[in-house]
Amino acid sequence: MAMDVINKLYSTVHTTVSQLSGVLPGNNVTREYEVLDQVCTAGVGLMWKVYNGYKKSTKQEVSVFVFEKKMLERWTKDDRDTMLEILRRGVQQLTKIRHPHVLTVQHPLEESRDSLAFATEPVFASLANVIGEAVRSDKKLYDVEIRHGLLQLFDGLNFLHNDAKIVHRNICAETTVINKNRSWKLFGFDFCISNQPAVDGKAFWPCREYSTSMHVLAQPSLEYCAPEIALNTINSTESDLFSLGVLIFTIYSGKPLKMFGNDYSSFRRYAADLNQRKYPSMNSVPSDLIDSLKALLHPSPHMRPQLHELKQIAYFQDVGVKTLSYLDSLYQWDNLQKSKFYKGLPQIIPTLPHRVNLHSILPYLVKEFINSPMIPFVLPNVLLIAEMSSQKEYCDHILQHLKPIFKLTDPIQILLIFMQKMDLLLKLTPAEEIKLHVLPLLYRSLECDMPQIQELCLAALPTFSNLIDYNAMKNAVIPRIKKLCIHSTNVSVKVNCLISIGKLLEDLDKWLVLDEILPFLTLIQSREPAIIMAIIGIYKIAMTNTKLGITKDVMAHKCIPFLMPLCVENGLTISQFNTIVALIKEMLSRVEKEQREKLEQLSTIQRENKPRDASEILTTELEKCTSYLSQNKQANVSVNSDDDMFSGFSVSQPSKHLSATTQANQQQKYKANNDVLKMSHTASPKPDILSSLMNSNLSHLSNSTAPHAISAPNTAVILPLVNPYTSRGGSVINNSSNLTSPNESRSNDSWNNSWHSANPLVMNHQLSSPLLNKSNGSTNNNNDFSSLDNLYPFGGGSKNTSVQRSAVDYIYPPGYNGAGGSGISKNGNSVNNKGSMNNMKSLMPLLPQQNATHQQVQDDTNFNALSHQDILSFLN
Repeated sequence: MAMDVINKLYSTVHTTVSQLSGVLPGNNVTREYEVLDQVCTAGVGLMWKVYNGYKKSTKQEVSVFVFEKKMLERWTKDDRDTMLEILRRGVQQLTKIRHPHVLTVQHPLEESRDSLAFATEPVFASLANVIGEAVRSDKKLYDVEIRHGLLQLFDGLNFLHNDAKIVHRNICAETTVINKNRSWKLFGFDFCISNQPAVDGKAFWPCREYSTSMHVLAQPSLEYCAPEIALNTINSTESDLFSLGVLIFTIYSGKPLKMFGNDYSSFRRYAADLNQRKYPSMNSVPSDLIDSLKALLHPSPHMRPQLHELKQIAYFQDVGVKTLSYLDSLYQWDNLQKSKFYKGLPQIIPTLPHRVNLHSILPYLVKEFINSPMIPFVLPNVLLIAEMSSQKEYCDHILQHLKPIFKLTDPIQILLIFMQKMDLLLKLTPAEEIKLHVLPLLYRSLECDMPQIQELCLAALPTFSNLIDYNAMKNAVIPRIKKLCIHSTNVSVKVNCLISIGKLLEDLDKWLVLDEILPFLTLIQSREPAIIMAIIGIYKIAMTNTKLGITKDVMAHKCIPFLMPLCVENGLTISQFNTIVALIKEMLSRVEKEQREKLEQLSTIQRENKPRDASEILTTELEKCTSYLSQNKQANVSVNSDDDMFSGFSVSQPSKHLSATTQANQQQKYKANNDVLKMSHTASPKPDILSSLMNSNLSHLSNSTAPHAISAPNTAVILPLVNPYTSRGGSVINNSSNLTSPNESRSNDSWNNSWHSANPLVMNHQLSSPLLNKSNGSTNNNNDFSSLDNLYPFGGGSKNTSVQRSAVDYIYPPGYNGAGGSGISKNGNSVNNKGSMNNMKSLMPLLPQQNATHQQVQDDTNFNALSHQDILSFLN
């Protein structure tokens, strides 16, 4: 169904374009006017086709009347020539007449081989197109339009009869046209007769008798002819009044009194019947018009009422009709009379049909826009009509006239009226037009000096903030509101400025609020309670809006110091005071919370990133190992010392023999622990002094020559780690008996190169061996400058025999026998006392027992587990 309608519309348009292309190309009208679609037909036999169009140079809207000569192809040559001459004469006569109720010709008749054409004011339809039952509902006439149209025809005929001295002779529905503004206009002067005064000076209009030999369309329509023309061959202005009566009957009934065609004899019989006052039924005619209509149809011309008498009947006393009639004569009034009429017009407009308001009243109103003093009286009526219009009607008929008014600031009432109707303008005006025309209007309203206009503008701004782009908001709207708020002396204006800003906050970004809005609040010097509460409202919105959010730094440095003095203003009520205090507390709470969270995060980061020294690393790892051993001990599981990465630095009790399964489990745990340790320290070490020192020590340690060990059982007896003690006199307590394995032998040089300290900070390659006191004959074997040993703080000259612990914890080479195979004593005397050895057993250094081979394997395992890279990673 829809496709059928579209195809039909396309076919109609295509046909119209094709017809025009065949008819108008040779006509001069097309040089100046662009011809569009056909809208109606008019004239004798509705032979004139009327098209919409516009003037190419000025874009002025027009209607183009086109008569196609091919319509006369079936006529005889005489009738065709006669008809063409009648049409030419009618247009020429129309061009000469200028009256508000006579159709205005804008371009004279142009003739080509195929057509006649001329341009007029925009036309809506002919009266024949809008009466009858077949007319569309949107074209049917309202009663107020008919009454007002008849009055307009009265005025037109009165001008023709009394001023132009012309008798129309063919007043009918086809020769009455309705223009775009719904004004009725006279047209079709094809058969008009001008006055030819008699010898006595009386007006005389010669009468042409109807001829049956001529084509029916080449003569006036018999349906509208007065009876005296057929009976007495008399033609006068009263003859047009009879035609007017038939037209009124046709408008209400849809057809003339009787149809005759070209049957002149029938018309004569009907004229005789009218002399007997035989009228058809007039049930469709309004009761207050029937008597006047019968008078117009009186067979005697002298009995017909005059036009000015018809205007006074009750039928035309309707308020709407009077209003439209006043508008027709408005150009004759002065400004005072006009202002009184426009003030009362808003009470009448709602009672009239919308089409009447839009097409009959609005055109007269917009004409007054050229008269600046009248704009404040006209503009409310225009906006009232706009309020009853659709957006399309508003854009097509009203907006184009309002655009120049948007730019005016004088009289000042124009801005006030626009501000009062701003919601209507925003609803109907397209977004692009708002940016181009309405926004500048608001800017000018903010800068005017009338507080009422300023308040209305401030109230309207937030309603269409989404149509204002960011740059306009930042550079035009916000600065104007801030300036108005600071410089205005009106408290109400200040409060409305702040309220407007509060409503606009949602359309602003965070940084614009922090940089422009919040600093602006501190510049407001007024301390009236209303202003203070408006400021508090802005702060609340800025805090609670997730898009905005005031940072803790801004609250701490700017907001809270500004708000604190506000809470002690004298004019505040208790509720206002509580509101301010609650806001300050909320800000303090947020600052406290956010700052605490920040500090906790910083503390955690610092704690995680803080570098640890060697002692701290070793302590931590030792605690972990101790905890691990403690847990295994509680579980009655004996753990081999190989599980401890520090086993090379300590001495544990001899372990019990473990089963093969237990040993495998322990070795698996040991390997897992070492893997975890290595994985946690894979980061490349930072080159520093401590790392270089450790690297040097480990390098010397790994390069030292280790003695070959003899195979031993799997179990090893490991003594507690005890550093050597020396007497204050420098004597070395040595117990060499039973310390050397019978299967082991070493040279003193080999031992001297294998000493290293338990302290990782000691430079081992510069550490002197305890055996050097023997070879050098020294009494203090730990006093070398490069050993970093802590010398006895109280001096070395005392003869006290108390034992002091050496500052360097030596890690003795495996298989060390205490003195390289010989005892060492003060003054070179050997001390070999078995009892003394037994008593000093707990003070012995790390001495190998019978299981030296296992001890060597254990040391190698420990050093492999504690690789160079692991130590360096711990230290960094």
